[in-house]
Amino acid sequence: MIQWLRSLIFIGQMYLAMPVLAVVYLPWALFSPAGAHAACHAYCRWVFWTLGWMVGLKVEVRGEIPTDEVMIAAKHQSFLDIMMIYNAVPRGKFIMKRILMFAPILGQYALRIGCVPVNRGKRGAAIKKMLEDVRSGQQEGGQLIIYPQGTRVAPGDYKPYKIGTGALYEQMEQPCVPVAANVGVFWPKHGITRKSGVAVVEFLPRIEPGLSKDAFMARLETEVEMASNALLDEVGFRRD
Repeated sequence: MIQWLRSLIFIGQMYLAMPVLAVVYLPWALFSPAGAHAACHAYCRWVFWTLGWMVGLKVEVRGEIPTDEVMIAAKHQSFLDIMMIYNAVPRGKFIMKRILMFAPILGQYALRIGCVPVNRGKRGAAIKKMLEDVRSGQQEGGQLIIYPQGTRVAPGDYKPYKIGTGALYEQMEQPCVPVAANVGVFWPKHGITRKSGVAVVEFLPRIEPGLSKDAFMARLETEVEMASNALLDEVGFRRD
């Protein structure tokens, strides 16, 4: 019960901090995307700091963090891995659901940092539109972050990897950096309680361009799933 109450207070102040920082950084964010990135990084740092002393959950980023133009294909378990990956790289931008464009504050800042909104629906049309939108935004540079499974997946569960990530890999002709995670053990997909411990995201060795789409997808899934399972084993998570 105490941990639940601590978690509830943390969540309340976390969402309160979002509009406060958004307003503080608004003039700079309107003037330059750099201001929007600065606001988002400041918010992530605030969340990590309060998460540590209010809930007892620390964050750790492992591996070689990319600073050049790459695609990052990551395991997605909760909102925490979004913040950890974004805060680790200098100019991250996400492939995101189009509906998030209309979320107060979050949507406006997401567009300002260069996130690419996509529609769910018919797979062929959605992938085509995603490729067009990414192509039009490539001149802005940065690190394009995509979640190959398309949604949050609880630790121990499995959802297939979607082919859109392979299409982007072929089109962009850039390295892909896989990312593993165990954050869902501590910050679950649903519910209030945040557990104490150390949540980890790990940047894995990059996959250079040049593979076929099928070969790339097979390698990506194998590497991310194996590394994520190793991180789960490290904290004693029992998979069925």
